[in-house]
Amino acid sequence: MKTHKDLDAWKESIDSVKFVYQETGSFPKEDHFLLVNQIRRSAVSIASNITEGAGRNSKKEFIQYLYFTLRSVSELETQLVISENLNYITNNELFIKIEVERKLILGLIRYLKQKSL
Repeated sequence: MKTHKDLDAWKESIDSVKFVYQETGSFPKEDHFLLVNQIRRSAVSIASNITEGAGRNSKKEFIQYLYFTLRSVSELETQLVISENLNYITNNELFIKIEVERKLILGLIRYLKQKSL
């Protein structure tokens, strides 16, 4: 791996940020301050944690940041379920993207753990 930009998990997370911004742009204005900001922050946090972890000095630290990333994925998923329950989103593609991200991150964790053995 040369940089975080070479990681499929990072590429997918960047794509998801764009998608999240597009989807949340149509949310009611009264929810922009709280719900939309939280959703967007969670999406950005996923990409940022991958980047920060990849820049750490050890595989152990990188793995720790990837676990932080999984927490952000779960947080984003919960916020999107709330949005879906409020009928703000009907596009299942976001949930599919979240599951892809989760699998890529878990795969990267497994890879890093095996590599350090």
